[in-house]
Amino acid sequence: MSKKLHTEAVDELFKAILTLQTIEECYTFFEDACTINELLSLSQRFEVARMLRDKKTYLEISKKTGASTATISRVNRSLTYGNDGYELVLNRMK
Repeated sequence: MSKKLHTEAVDELFKAILTLQTIEECYTFFEDACTINELLSLSQRFEVARMLRDKKTYLEISKKTGASTATISRVNRSLTYGNDGYELVLNRMK
């Protein structure tokens, strides 16, 4: 993890997120903490990651999610060269 990202404030945010127990609580918290566009962007990237993992093409992903090829490429780089965060979560959701 980037040293710039790993701060006490980010630790506290993640601890707060870990206290959420239901999807409704997540909506309540994230609607206060993020803009609608930030939430939609995060959810779009997550869906792109899921579809890339399922071997969908860029065209299929773009049509279903509305993501640009730049966004799809960025997520693909994270899946290939990142910290395996998407893999961790996707595997746990199985």
